[in-house]
Amino acid sequence: MTTVSPSLKVERKTPFWKKLGRVPWTWRITIGYLTVMLFIPIIAMFLKASTEPPARFWAIATSDVALATYNVTFVTAIFAALLNGVFGTLIAWVLVRYDFPFKRLIDATVDLPFALPTSVAGLTLATVYSDNGWIGSLLAPLGIKVSFTRTGVAVAMIFISLPFIVRTVQPVLQEMEREIEEAAWCLGASQWQTFWKVILPPLFPTILTGVALGFSRAVGEYGSTVIISSNTPYQDLIAPVLIFQRLEQYDYSGATVIGIVLLSISLVLLLAINFLQAWARRYDSR
Repeated sequence: MTTVSPSLKVERKTPFWKKLGRVPWTWRITIGYLTVMLFIPIIAMFLKASTEPPARFWAIATSDVALATYNVTFVTAIFAALLNGVFGTLIAWVLVRYDFPFKRLIDATVDLPFALPTSVAGLTLATVYSDNGWIGSLLAPLGIKVSFTRTGVAVAMIFISLPFIVRTVQPVLQEMEREIEEAAWCLGASQWQTFWKVILPPLFPTILTGVALGFSRAVGEYGSTVIISSNTPYQDLIAPVLIFQRLEQYDYSGATVIGIVLLSISLVLLLAINFLQAWARRYDSR
């Protein structure tokens, strides 16, 4: 027969509010801030969506136009994040490992999408990639149209999500020890083998983190995509624009339903990416 220590009995009898008094103040401030800024808005959104009957909720969430916008939004955002995962890593590698003229200027320019208003970014991209623009005029003879198409949405998402990958990978590359690479070269490994077997494994979870951040940013983008796309249903209409259109029609619960679907799909994809990160770390530690 097991006995319970007196101190444990006292702990069990202590009221919950007295236990909270012994919690560090930093923890209480953190929970309070997250509650006000994150938990309450999400709960309010779910409560607003719950005002719709289940049948109507399902009808709104799975309507043809909604499914088309999910396809445009998530597939294009995943494509943009994966593409930036490759080129963002390459840019971070060049900025860390090489010295060249105007390096500081180029390094600072990477952060431009952070500071640039999204509407200005959309206007600039739409102008540059139009049929008469600097880049669009070169693509038009090839039959490639960017502005006011789904391709333009992809370009906008790539533009605004690139800094997330570069700034996530860059500090890790700066902290990596060059001696490990030199040891691999001394053992006869080529530069490609060194990168693939020595550099990439510890860097891969960081790249996934950058891809996840870039994907989240691309899914929620509105200002630039609404300008560079034609916002035509079943072609290049994205889910955030569909939400805004429903708000213009005073369909607040319907807009909330679309928002709940976006939130749920984004959460599932981010959890999947976090699972891959954990798996990659366990694989690297073996």
